[in-house]
Amino acid sequence: AAIKWAKVSAENRLSYEIDWLGVPIIQTPEDMVLMQELIFKVQPDVIIETGVAHGGSLIYYASLLEFLGKGRIIGIDIEIREHNRKVIEAHRMFKRIELIEGSSISEETIEKIRKIVPKDSKVIVCLDSNHTKDHVLKELQLYNKLVNLGGYIVVFDTNTSKLAELGACDKMYINNGPKEAVEDFLKVNGNFEIDKYYNKLYISYSPNGYLRRVK
Repeated sequence: AAIKWAKVSAENRLSYEIDWLGVPIIQTPEDMVLMQELIFKVQPDVIIETGVAHGGSLIYYASLLEFLGKGRIIGIDIEIREHNRKVIEAHRMFKRIELIEGSSISEETIEKIRKIVPKDSKVIVCLDSNHTKDHVLKELQLYNKLVNLGGYIVVFDTNTSKLAELGACDKMYINNGPKEAVEDFLKVNGNFEIDKYYNKLYISYSPNGYLRRVK
């Protein structure tokens, strides 16, 4: 039933119907409620998000950090369009946001992030840029080093390959999406495990996508 809902949602672009504080968020409400739970649980010093789009999720995370009275969010995108940048920078939550334009897997981008994130930070990484297996796997290999014990990497859109099989998105993603990247990453990295608590709503674009650092 959940995957049928996800198929209908993808076909009708329902995630594009949601704004947060006036900015399109391009996420499902269920996934954002789960992220709220995670952020409150971890109380992060830094949230890193790859894939900015309109910036609604940046604003969402920043508003939660504002409520907590701590933290900043780093948004990374290979291209931050000028009109989106203007909206983000004009928003009252921008005070907790830093934007980096560049490939999420380039050494230049990673070096910029290293300089911003203190080594002892509580970190949540959100991967939501290029959804091909190779790209997401490379992100996992790079960004896991920034996450300390108890922190998380959230891999969005782990249902992409299944939706591709059902004809709800590009067939290039069949066996070639974030889910497959997570599986390969966990085969060789025992520091992380899937936190299945975040599967509890069933309706999600990111089943088994919440990876907790356990050692």
